[in-house]
Amino acid sequence: MLDKNRPYSRLEIDKVFTKVKATMHAKALLRGKERGINKAFYIDLYTGKELLGGDPYDYEHIRSSEAIFNEYKGVLNDEQIALVVNCNENVGVTLSSLNKSKGKRKMEDWLENPKNIVTYNVDMTLTKANLKKADKGIERKIKEFNKLNEKI
Repeated sequence: MLDKNRPYSRLEIDKVFTKVKATMHAKALLRGKERGINKAFYIDLYTGKELLGGDPYDYEHIRSSEAIFNEYKGVLNDEQIALVVNCNENVGVTLSSLNKSKGKRKMEDWLENPKNIVTYNVDMTLTKANLKKADKGIERKIKEFNKLNEKI
């Protein structure tokens, strides 16, 4: 039986996040080599800007781990939540300064301030597409776990 009142914990989330980041980095190194650069190569998920290893970037949960944990802690265990939070569609790379500015706010709330869009040169089409992709990935993982849990 799951404790729907259990406090937020990042322990399992961070275990999976570490593995996801390592996989993303390995793929980014291959993309860099394909471009003739000996560095990791990423595309910022909010600006579309090219980011290279050594640039100030962060790995980002598009939808926050805490929000996902709180929404699903009554129906999923911590390991399942960690896999939902860290699904491929919900993890990307963005400028550290943008990530710090956003903080724990939901991206849609952060975007309500037009100054943020201008300051960080946010590509709204790309950002909205990545938000939608994250939501679909989370929904896909939730459905997978719901089917599994129904069988138990």
